Formats: sequence, C-alpha cells, structure tokens
Amino acid sequence: MGVAVRRTAVLSLILPLFILPLLIATSSVAAGKGMPTPGSPAYDVQLTANESGSTWTGREWISFTNTSTSPMPEIYLRLWGNSWDGCTNSPVRVSRIEGGVVGPLAVGCTALKVVLGKALEPGERASIAFDVAITAPNRGEQFGRSGAYSFFGNALPVLAVHDQVGWHLEPDVGIGESYYTLSADFTVRLDHPASLVVPATGVMAGSNVSVAKQVRDFAWAVGPFRQALVTSPGGVKVRLWWTSAVASAAVADARAKAIAAIDDFGRRFGSYPYGEVDLVLNDKWASFSGMEYPGFVLLIAPAFGEGPVVHELAHQWWYGIVGNNEYADPWLDESFAVYATDLHAGDSRPGCWPGGAWTPGLAITNSMGYWKSYGSAWGSYVYTLGACMLHDLERLIGSIPMAHLLKTYAGEHWYGVSTPAAFKSAAQAATSIILTSFWADHHMN
Repeated sequence: MGVAVRRTAVLSLILPLFILPLLIATSSVAAGKGMPTPGSPAYDVQLTANESGSTWTGREWISFTNTSTSPMPEIYLRLWGNSWDGCTNSPVRVSRIEGGVVGPLAVGCTALKVVLGKALEPGERASIAFDVAITAPNRGEQFGRSGAYSFFGNALPVLAVHDQVGWHLEPDVGIGESYYTLSADFTVRLDHPASLVVPATGVMAGSNVSVAKQVRDFAWAVGPFRQALVTSPGGVKVRLWWTSAVASAAVADARAKAIAAIDDFGRRFGSYPYGEVDLVLNDKWASFSGMEYPGFVLLIAPAFGEGPVVHELAHQWWYGIVGNNEYADPWLDESFAVYATDLHAGDSRPGCWPGGAWTPGLAITNSMGYWKSYGSAWGSYVYTLGACMLHDLERLIGSIPMAHLLKTYAGEHWYGVSTPAAFKSAAQAATSIILTSFWADHHMN
C-alpha cells in the first residue's frame, strides 16, 4: 500500500482480538497439517451492474481442493468489503448458498462459515455457489464511490486460508492490510451499461469477461473513464484509466514510471507473468495514495516522487506473486516493496538503520494486531525500518549475492506463500556469513 495509515477508525463490530485466537484454535482441527488449503481455488463469477455501476448482483461459483492431510468439513468465506460497516449496513451480502450449510457471520460480518455436505478428503475437490450483491459505499476508498466512479477493491467474496495454525479469520484492524489469500484462477463476467467503462483484473476474453490466472484477488472499477494503452519494451501491456479530473500530464507521468518500473522489477525478481497491468488514476482518495491488487492498481494523481506508482507495482511481486499473511507478517510485502522502490531509484539509503536504543516489544516482524494497539507510528517500522534492514543486509552480504537472493527467493515462492522463517533461510543460504546476530541486531524476532 502507498501510505502507512489507511483509516483510523476501527469498527466496533469487529470481533475483539482477544476472542479471535480462540475462534481460530477451535477451527484448527478442520483440515490438519499440510499445505495451505483450500488449494487450487477457481472462481467463476457473473455480475450485472445497475445503471450507475455502483451496485452489482449475480452469482459466484468457487471450486477448491483439500490440499491438507486431514478431512476438511468446512470452509470460510471472507467478505472483506464489510470491514468498514460491519453488520449494521453490510455492502457485501451472500445468499442462496449451494454445496454446504451456512453458519453465522463472524468477525464483523467479514467471515462466513460454510459446512460442506460431507467432509472433503485430502486430494478431493468440491465446489460451492451463492448469490452475491455488492454495493460500493459512498466514500472515496478502494471499495467505494467518488462522483460518477465506483471502485471494487477487496469487494468480491474469497476463500479464507487454513494452514498449520488453523483457519485464518483475522479482522481488518483499520490500518494497513490484513489479507491472506492463495493464488487462484478467476473468470469474471461483468455485464454493464454501454455508457460505462470497466477496467478489471486480468485480460479480456470475450465480451465483458475478464480472465486472470494465479492471482490472489480480483478488483475492478466502473465509470466514464478515459483510457490509453502502451506496451513496455519488455512486452508488458500497461493500460491507464483515469477520471475526468486527472490532468494529461499526470497520466503521462504515471505511464512513464509504470513502463520503467514493470520492466526493471521483471529483470530483478522474475518476469512479470500476467501480461497486462491496469493503472486506475483518481484525483482523490480519502486515506491512501495507492492500493495494489494483482494486475490492477488504484492510484492518486498526480503522483509524487517515485511513489506511489513504483511502490504499488513493486507489490505485484511482493504480495501478488510472492504471497504472505498480511495480518501476521505485514513487513514481508511492505518492506520489500519499499526496498524495491529504492533499488529502482538507485537509492541505497546509507545509514538509515537507527541502531542504538530500541523500544521494548517493538519489532519489524510484529503483526497487525500488535501495530493496531501500538499506534500510527507502525508504518515507520513496517515500511521504513524494514526496508532499511534489507539495505543493511545487502551491505553485509554484498549487492550481487543480494540480487541473487531476491530472484531465487521469489522463484522459490512464485504464486506461493512465504514466511519470515522462509526468508531468513533463503538469506542464510545466500551467504557464508552467519546471520544470527544480524537478525537480533535488527529486531527480527
């Protein structure tokens, strides 16, 4: 994300953090140990817009495989769009579910349990289907409205993840992101009035149909956007969409930065795999300058400096391609996105690590639950100091080994999920220097 604080108010209907571990622990027997599950998810969605494009209704089908080693009796849907309003005025609603029995909504109406018709054995595949109604709230956010334009980030219901810890039903704490999803295939039909333009994740495959392979989420926008297409020297299609208030100079600036960044990051971390990236420019947002989705980015215009365009495109690798649990390990995508932006700008940030005294309990590796209780300065740790740690690691092991580390590490977790332990292991494998004291000195718990 382009700025540290997305919003300051936390909804009173969010499940209290002290209850959440009990809920997760209770559900942890559902699938047992093994790979994160449900695996190989495929989403088939058909939605129709109202006249303004602010409301979409239709049906969603999700198929998935039990990739764990134990039977899986239930799954959970995450209705992240309800994070803002909780259960009082939920803008995302599902009904008429087939394939399972619905339990009560939980976690501020962002988690919905579905007990399957029969427990899904390891390796077996199943599916569910449900009607969905999504209305963009009247606010300038990633899921909201701005004049004649509506934005649907984190609006489409997706599967929750079960891993060795259990079901991940963490709340949105009101700052940063708390998402955790597995790579999936999406086929989404967005039927809309001819007067509206609908940029979306993926590439067009027939009239109003977007197809996206191996992405963690699906986002779209709608309105009378202007648009342009350019292809980078590396062969990536960069589509720009902008509102009527965005100046042509801001569009040209974003286009130039995007072309340079998408090819640079492809050389550094592995070629961009989605073929196309969509940049949607708006003249104002309530609380952020940029928000990333796989192959789809919301941006403030005009942008400032190298960010947020470059930062959000760095997230195509660090969160999009190389996934992580953003609630448990926010630094694994934000620190890497800041560091990648620095690399692109040629800024090694000498001396940026503060050293010296350190507040007890603070660590780059703390979760969003901790950072919510700590306050707004969390961004200094997750964004800035996390990037400084990576710069220090480069200075310690050398620029060539660091470049090799990042490309190898990305390749090993391509479309997968990384953890702090996995990165530490990859870093240690890249050098003969024992890194134990480095991690301790940089508060990498």
